[in-house]
Amino acid sequence: MTTRLLCRWARWFPHCSQVAVASARPQTSTVHHTEPLCPMSVSWIRPSARHFCQGNELARMEETPFPYECTELVKLVEKASTPQEVLQLWAEQGRSASDAARCLVQLNLRIMEKGGKEILQDPRFEHMLETVNAQVSSVWNGSLVALLRTLTMLGVPSDAPVLHSIQNEVLWRIRRLTYRQLAYLVDWVAFQRKRGYENEALTTILLKQLELRWTELSDSRTITILMGRALLFSPTLMDKLEDKALELAESFSADDIRKVALALASQNRRAVSLLRALSYHLNQKSSFELKTPLLLDIAYTYGKLNFHQALVLQRIATELLPRLSDLSSLDVTRCAKSLAFLKWLHLPLFEGFAQHYVNYSESYSTLQVCNLLMSFAKLNFQLGRGEEFYHKVHKALERSFQNLEPFLKTDVVWSLCVLNQANPDYISSVTKHDFQKKLSGGFVDRTENYRLKLLHISAFAQLEPLGINIKSPAVLLPAAQGKVETNTPMQSSLHTTLQSLTNNRTQALRTAVKTVYGWTIDGELVVDSENKPIDLENLKAPHLPGGGGPDALPAGARRIAFVSWEFSNFCLKSKDLLGRFAMQKRHLQLAGFIVVEVPYFEWLELKSDWQKVAYLKDKLGKAVAEDMAK
Repeated sequence: MTTRLLCRWARWFPHCSQVAVASARPQTSTVHHTEPLCPMSVSWIRPSARHFCQGNELARMEETPFPYECTELVKLVEKASTPQEVLQLWAEQGRSASDAARCLVQLNLRIMEKGGKEILQDPRFEHMLETVNAQVSSVWNGSLVALLRTLTMLGVPSDAPVLHSIQNEVLWRIRRLTYRQLAYLVDWVAFQRKRGYENEALTTILLKQLELRWTELSDSRTITILMGRALLFSPTLMDKLEDKALELAESFSADDIRKVALALASQNRRAVSLLRALSYHLNQKSSFELKTPLLLDIAYTYGKLNFHQALVLQRIATELLPRLSDLSSLDVTRCAKSLAFLKWLHLPLFEGFAQHYVNYSESYSTLQVCNLLMSFAKLNFQLGRGEEFYHKVHKALERSFQNLEPFLKTDVVWSLCVLNQANPDYISSVTKHDFQKKLSGGFVDRTENYRLKLLHISAFAQLEPLGINIKSPAVLLPAAQGKVETNTPMQSSLHTTLQSLTNNRTQALRTAVKTVYGWTIDGELVVDSENKPIDLENLKAPHLPGGGGPDALPAGARRIAFVSWEFSNFCLKSKDLLGRFAMQKRHLQLAGFIVVEVPYFEWLELKSDWQKVAYLKDKLGKAVAEDMAK
């Protein structure tokens, strides 16, 4: 408490002493004398580098420009255009450690602009380092933090004495640094950790200071720096940073929005409130220049965090369409992949992606071609005139398809099946016994996912018209054991309604039917010519693993498959099915089923049980009538 009081009183002491001296002079004298300040008063004006008092007041004093701070040498160095000029000015006029610090910062800037790191062997550079090392306590806080970053960028070894001296001095003064200086220091610490060097004492105290003084955070630039280094922080501090970012979001520039969004994506932090605020300002402020990197990074962030904002996505598509010719192959595949994660299909934009590949196919790597195919398949994007596109795709895959990683190869073949572009060579390459062994092991969920994909590929070979007969491939991956699958509320409701539709006749209804094609049917019926359910236990069922019973399907009878489509089965803001479910519908129809689709947006409007039963009867009658009309 005493130290804080003295620090406040010290600001007024020189002024009071001058007033006292002036009042003691004879009033008749017309000669103005300039009284020198006593040494003690000067030391109190400029706080000693060894004070440990808390930093709010001293931080403001530090930021106040002093007349003697900007020397003639500093002014000349800032105007220098080459590294040699900086070194020469230091040799001629350099004296103090503060001058050396400013010269080193400017030297680094000139080297970044002009090059010429060989001058780091120059004796004048060594002399600057020695001066800083000998007088480090006289260097001001801002210059001290900047020196750490500067010397690291200049290639000074991490174990150099000058860096040790600066780090110790920073550690001693750390409570007097401003919050922005602490942010720059965090940036440097994070960079050092990537290189394998870390001052644990400095890092620990720095993070503690950031957490204790977070209320001092008041500018967007500091927020973007800190959020970019979130790996160092505790969850509590990150929550506080997000709150501050939300508070200051209105003052963010377009680049600030981009950096904060990327920081959230890199940490996989789905801060919905902050993302909504960033999206609002990005979409509303017409003054923002939406550069291509910004658009791509926002799309990537939304895709990574599964955050849907249709208005921003629409603007991204509108802005990117005229710039497609300027995009690289990496930009196109990255954007297509991000939009596929979001389940958002913008037809003109995706047609532009396909045309971009046709025009610049030689610049696409095999991995980029695979990512483009998987994005198209996820959204069930079917090209109207895709002959040239798929011709180039098949030609590109011929060269390196056999060398693809097994899981990636399976994904690519499955995507080609969704797009109806797979051929026997692709299918046979992923259904061989030796290849399937490579997909076994690892996580149970992952193995089960690829087992189902192989079943879908096998179903494609059996059911789709390939123009050539191939043997139905066997899927050898074992099914997951002991895994209990739970029904969604909509599936449970549909099962209950189907039981009411069949008057609770268990012999006439199957629910949650797992087929040999890898698809699950929510409800299976066999109806006669009058659309009345009949017993199906003894009927042959080639879609079941056991083949069903011995009896053939009666004349005029039809197999009905009820399939519920959840919200997640559709593209965003659309009633178009995603690729996986579009292929399910196609395969069930080719397997001899009349598919009765029950979409969520119709089912949820039905409130009572009798409405649901009537709805299913109506849907069944319409589906049978359409099948008869074909």
